Amino acid sequence: MAGWGKGRRRRTAEGAGDGSRRAGGVRRLPLRTVLLIVVIVPSVTFTPLLASGMRQLAGQWQEEKAQLELATTTVGRPAAGLFFALDQERRLTAKAQASPGAAARDKLAGQRAATDRAVQAFPTADDLDLTDAQPGLAAALRRAERDLGLLDQQRRAVDAGWSSPQQTFDYYSGVLETDLGVLTALSHTGESQVNIGAQPLVDLLWIIDLLGREDALLTRGWDTGRLTRNEYALVTEALGTRNHLMHARVLPALTGQETRYATITGGEAWRTMTAVEGRLATAASGSGRDQVRLGDDGAAWRSSVASVTAQLRQLAGLRFAYVSRVGHDHADMIFTVFVSISTVGLLALALVILTSWRVTAVLRRRILRLRQEAQELQERLPDVVARLERGEDVDADAEVRAIEPTGDELGELGQALNVARRSAVRTAVRQAEQHRGFQRMLQRIARRTQILIGLQLKKLDELERKHEDPAVLEGLFDLDHLTARLRRYEENLVILGGGQPQRRWRNPVRLLDVLRAAQSEVQDYRRISIEVEGEYWIAERAVGPMIHVLAELMENATTFSKPLTPVEVRSTPVSKGVAVEIEDRGLGMEPEQYAAVNALLQAPPQLDVMTHADDVRLGLYVVARLAAGLGLQVELRPSAFGGTRVIVLLPETMVVDRPRTAEPDPPEEDRPRAGALPTRTRGHALATVAAPAPAAPSPAAAPERENGGPRPLPQRVRQASLAEELKAPAETPGDQEEWAAGDRPSRSSAVIGAFQRQSRLRRTGEEAFPAPPGGSPDPMPPTTEDR
Repeated sequence: MAGWGKGRRRRTAEGAGDGSRRAGGVRRLPLRTVLLIVVIVPSVTFTPLLASGMRQLAGQWQEEKAQLELATTTVGRPAAGLFFALDQERRLTAKAQASPGAAARDKLAGQRAATDRAVQAFPTADDLDLTDAQPGLAAALRRAERDLGLLDQQRRAVDAGWSSPQQTFDYYSGVLETDLGVLTALSHTGESQVNIGAQPLVDLLWIIDLLGREDALLTRGWDTGRLTRNEYALVTEALGTRNHLMHARVLPALTGQETRYATITGGEAWRTMTAVEGRLATAASGSGRDQVRLGDDGAAWRSSVASVTAQLRQLAGLRFAYVSRVGHDHADMIFTVFVSISTVGLLALALVILTSWRVTAVLRRRILRLRQEAQELQERLPDVVARLERGEDVDADAEVRAIEPTGDELGELGQALNVARRSAVRTAVRQAEQHRGFQRMLQRIARRTQILIGLQLKKLDELERKHEDPAVLEGLFDLDHLTARLRRYEENLVILGGGQPQRRWRNPVRLLDVLRAAQSEVQDYRRISIEVEGEYWIAERAVGPMIHVLAELMENATTFSKPLTPVEVRSTPVSKGVAVEIEDRGLGMEPEQYAAVNALLQAPPQLDVMTHADDVRLGLYVVARLAAGLGLQVELRPSAFGGTRVIVLLPETMVVDRPRTAEPDPPEEDRPRAGALPTRTRGHALATVAAPAPAAPSPAAAPERENGGPRPLPQRVRQASLAEELKAPAETPGDQEEWAAGDRPSRSSAVIGAFQRQSRLRRTGEEAFPAPPGGSPDPMPPTTEDR
């Protein structure tokens, strides 16, 4: 136990060092986290790209669908209907202003009703969701709403005659122009093919508007027979613009069924209309400066214009259907692409995730298999070592299960692990065999040393019997005590080498005698006080190990407490057996050190003496091993005095009944005394018996004692201070090899001290241990060693 107490005042820095290394090192992610990152990173990278493409296609499809809905249904058709209605109302209003008759008024009223229906069907900007609408559509709708809001006012002015024909013409032309602005805005979609196809449709509507302007001006001129130069200029401007749009932009863009109208300009109605326009130009050149006289061509003009207008409207209907078909086809194509890309993208994403997950799962399974193989080696290696320590033969190749090789890097790692496992097991076998051989060698050396110690004790006994000189006896007793301690240290080597103490007893021994025997093996035994409550007997199989455990604990208590402080040993019966408490008044230990020592005592490790050669707490391992073998419970706790209190719990299986051969202690007055040996008082471990006095004094000695002369020295009787169960059996000359197994326990140190004190008192002629008045004898008078 030497050096154990130093551990009480020494804090270890291993935990702090490990923590600093963990804090300063690079933190490695678990394998599962790394593999999840391998799965998640490609998925997270691919998902935004796929989502962005899908969102863009979905937005484009939604925008085109919304624009097509506005151009073909929501706004386009009502705007076209309003356009044709206003064109008719403009012509009939001009006719009514030129010849205000009942027939003209009736036709105008009917057309106004049709225009009102068209106005009611025309949507406003506030009624529509224009989030995805064509650019400029909202502004065009609001301009059209503003101009249509003046329609009723313009009609009332026409009916009242407040509005001149030119003002009326300008108003209706302006309203038609704003309506064409709405239709033009509807043609500006996000798809270029739709825009290209819608441009000829807008040009056709402009041609119809320009033709309507000519018709409105000439309708009024046919009734009056003349046109003003201003009106003629408007006619010629409309004529030139119409012909340019027709020949330069409309006819070249005709496709499909529209090509049958490619000859519209060569038809009868178109030729009649252009012929009337030619005669109008001839009349204008021969008329005056302010007016242009018109001929009688009104009927031919009206029929030809109506026919041409009908053809243009049919062509506009075909172009409208073509543009609508192109727009819907493109929108459907975008939707198909959106669905295809979304499906392919989602399948690709699922494939990426599934493949990554599958690959990582396979890798993780293979890596975990290698980890399990390594853990199996970690678990199997101690078992192999334990079997080797039990003396079993172990085949290293049979203990290693080879990993199936593969052709990749993990297979090479498995091969390396196979080699490492085989090498580790073989190394463990060699080390275990070396350790087992070293233990056998250590035990052999310790046994031989114990034989020499036994011979030394035997020689000391012979010398003690021969010599009566107190000084010589005192030296011999000290040597005897040192030899007993040396015997315990040799037993420590045997225990550390895997053996057990060889001292055996055939009969149970009293607990008090066991405690005294342990006390006699401690260097500073005078500081130890023993107090036993009750009389208990220890089973013979546990006497030797019990003495060894208690001696180690007592020596530790005396070593690591102040020289003059007492060490108290108490035994008390408890519910589970008998508890022995050893309490010192030293410095104690830290709470974490108490916990570490108690953990070691509860589960003693397998000690490799070679690896623990520098450990100063070898006695702690000895106590732990002996306690585990006996079933003792040893626990260290802080003492109320500041030191350490050791509690040794003896189980009920170790406490036996008084043997039948053991006689009860005789009464105090019947006990043999040697002179005036000190009696044992509570709290002090003194011998209760010494060498028995002679039965009767010799006649020669009686007068000397009566005359007050010096009394003879007490005669030492070998092993008289020990209980019968602790006395070693008689030896024979051939028992030297067996002496270590049947070694004799040490004599009580208190008896040795008592013998020394009686010797000195006899030499000085003083009374041995005079009892003070009214009190008991001094339990421990001072000796030379005490002083």
